Amino acid sequence: MPRDFPRTRRVGEQLQRELATLIRDEIRDPRLGLVSISAVEVSRDLSHAKVFFSTLGSDQQADDSLAVLEGAAGYLRRLLGQRMTLRNVPQLHFRQDHSLADGARLSALIDSAVRDRQPDSDDESEPD
Repeated sequence: MPRDFPRTRRVGEQLQRELATLIRDEIRDPRLGLVSISAVEVSRDLSHAKVFFSTLGSDQQADDSLAVLEGAAGYLRRLLGQRMTLRNVPQLHFRQDHSLADGARLSALIDSAVRDRQPDSDDESEPD
């Protein structure tokens, strides 16, 4: 795993904050659902940024939100250039973040496994 550079981490965190604000305030497309930016990974040379987002709703709404965000990437990049003091603003690549859905699925699996393992009241007698 590559070493985590503090500058790339700081730029990623600032991009995350700025993008969340810009998407909320500037993008007026009705296809865009409730989007939250969960993480931003910036390349070491600061030329590319993977923006991970999650949405509430169905898979179709998530796909529509992805299409809207990809279409607005250039506009968002220009606004980021006005707000941030970077020589070059990274190109934005949007990715859906499935970690919330995966976490909920795993939690449900663990809960059902725990329910299945709970002993009945008859089996709780202590051995002699």
